[in-house]
Amino acid sequence: MNRQLVLDHLVSLRDYVRYAASRFNEAGLFFGHGTAGALDEAAALVLHALHLPYDLPGGYFTAHLTPPERERILGLIERRVEERKPLAYLTHEAPFAGLSFYVDERVLVPRSPIAELIEQHFSPWLDAPEAVTDILDLCTGSGCIAIACAVAFPQAEVDAVDISPDALAVARINVERHQLADRVRLVESDVYAALGNRRYDLIVSNPPYVNTDEWRSLPREFHAEPRIGLESGEDGLDCVRHILEGARRHLKPNGILVVEVGSAAEALEANFPEVPFCWLDFERGGDGVFLLTAGQVAAFF
Repeated sequence: MNRQLVLDHLVSLRDYVRYAASRFNEAGLFFGHGTAGALDEAAALVLHALHLPYDLPGGYFTAHLTPPERERILGLIERRVEERKPLAYLTHEAPFAGLSFYVDERVLVPRSPIAELIEQHFSPWLDAPEAVTDILDLCTGSGCIAIACAVAFPQAEVDAVDISPDALAVARINVERHQLADRVRLVESDVYAALGNRRYDLIVSNPPYVNTDEWRSLPREFHAEPRIGLESGEDGLDCVRHILEGARRHLKPNGILVVEVGSAAEALEANFPEVPFCWLDFERGGDGVFLLTAGQVAAFF
């Protein structure tokens, strides 16, 4: 459809959500970065462009848009279709655990089911959440897990570790946005290498876990993300092995280790058949997240 024709005939917020969803489906876009499908992504795009909340009451969807608002929305729709980048890279905004984060191509788009665990204070796995004073987020990327943990555990200090200086630059933006520089420490490190003898009540991680063959076959939207944040060797477990092998030295006696391994779950169990991984369930969807206690880590690693 002619661009000017679209601008002339689509006038309401609802019009642009419908039009965006149709364009996205027609183009065969992939949705796996925080939205469930074309309609959800269309609504997220339009509401962001209009500086409106995602829980906007339905009555507002009949509101007419100004010409500059229509231009702005249409520009984002066209970029999403043509560039095949995740929407968050176009809006530089991604929600996680009820918070908003700045993101760009230096980090993965936040989407881990670990958000649900954070909101629940890792219950019932942490005996006394109010006693948690030290948390480690490995492979922090945008800092979303570290920052969400700092909000959920206001008495805790959080170390946010990443090997990528670019990722830590984005994490710093988010730490400052949420005014948590006094409790969230950013550390450039290859997993535990720069942490000395520090020990934690909780170690949590969403590390790279995609195997090389799987990474090559991913939709274009994933290839817009940094490969270092996704791909981790022939079986996807290179980084996870380092996390498991070093956790014993950095967990407190009653601490827990929570790691997302996604599609590498089957490979992990095949590599460590004797380890009693506890696979967690999520009300809002998601899988491939395991939990081990400090005692289990000490017994098997």
